[in-house]
Amino acid sequence: MRWIDGLEAAAAEKLPEPVHRYYRQGSAGGISVGEAVEAWNSYRFRPHILTDVSQVELGTTVLGTPVDVPVLVAPSTLQRQADPAGETAMAAGVAAANSVLGVSSNAGTPFAEIGATGVPWWLQIYVVRNRDITLRMLDAAVEAGARAVVLTADTPVVGRKEDDGPTVWDVIQPSHLLANIDEADYTDDDFAKADDLGPDVIGWLAERTGLPVVVKGVLRGDDAKRCADAGAAGVIVSNHGGRQLDGSIPTAWALPEVAESLAGTGTEVYVDGGIRRGEHVLAALALGARAVFVGRPALWALTVGGAAGVTRLLGDLGDELDHALRLIGCPRVDQLSPDLLRSYR
Repeated sequence: MRWIDGLEAAAAEKLPEPVHRYYRQGSAGGISVGEAVEAWNSYRFRPHILTDVSQVELGTTVLGTPVDVPVLVAPSTLQRQADPAGETAMAAGVAAANSVLGVSSNAGTPFAEIGATGVPWWLQIYVVRNRDITLRMLDAAVEAGARAVVLTADTPVVGRKEDDGPTVWDVIQPSHLLANIDEADYTDDDFAKADDLGPDVIGWLAERTGLPVVVKGVLRGDDAKRCADAGAAGVIVSNHGGRQLDGSIPTAWALPEVAESLAGTGTEVYVDGGIRRGEHVLAALALGARAVFVGRPALWALTVGGAAGVTRLLGDLGDELDHALRLIGCPRVDQLSPDLLRSYR
């Protein structure tokens, strides 16, 4: 068995059951979360032969930041349930792999401590009903060295989870959440997700922070174009790990339309959801993604091996990508193209 394949089971032995359930579950009936991996498995490769692959180059840049492998870590909350050091351990693992870390606005670690690790990081932000909360988080992130803002745009309300028994909210410590805002200053209604957003929020975020804005939660080409037209530097093809509208299209199937709609615009395309193998990374890059994000695998790796586990996860996926590039007959990730794939779904 690949080490990656055993991570969730190993993590389940260490995590309280409600925490493990929270990490892995999707919304409602779990259709979208259940389809994610198999959607990547539905692609088949059309490799070239007789090409020189004696030297393979995996490196690229994401919004100008060099990374050794085009595999980044997605923002996720409650990381201090996985490891006592939480986001600082995740950051150390990502930094050692020379990658980029997405940091949740719900993080249980001050942004300044994450930034002090030296990892390149992007702030994931929910625009909430009380804009003062959002502005304070943005300002704290900029001060701590965030390099981009990731606007989560698919959450006007939080997707319904169907729990049976105690939930994660019954077992976590309050200090493991929202370390970058004083909750006592606000009511629960203040933290409710804003449901009145339009494309102009992209410019608002960019103007406030002076940072590039990446829109997360894009599943349609027309929406991707609207984001680009409004000034987005990038989009993340994402269905929120299957945690929002259940039955949403798998990201593996949505990516080609989004990438085609943004061809020639300079807007960078990323994708997350169900990526578990180097071959999945290869397919995503061939379909037009500049890099991929991994979410749950990073949480499992952090739980099992701390910072070193996160570094190993990214390194193992990079090794598999290197191997797959040689077999598909393409020595550079920026030379991959859609003609290398067929879908048999």
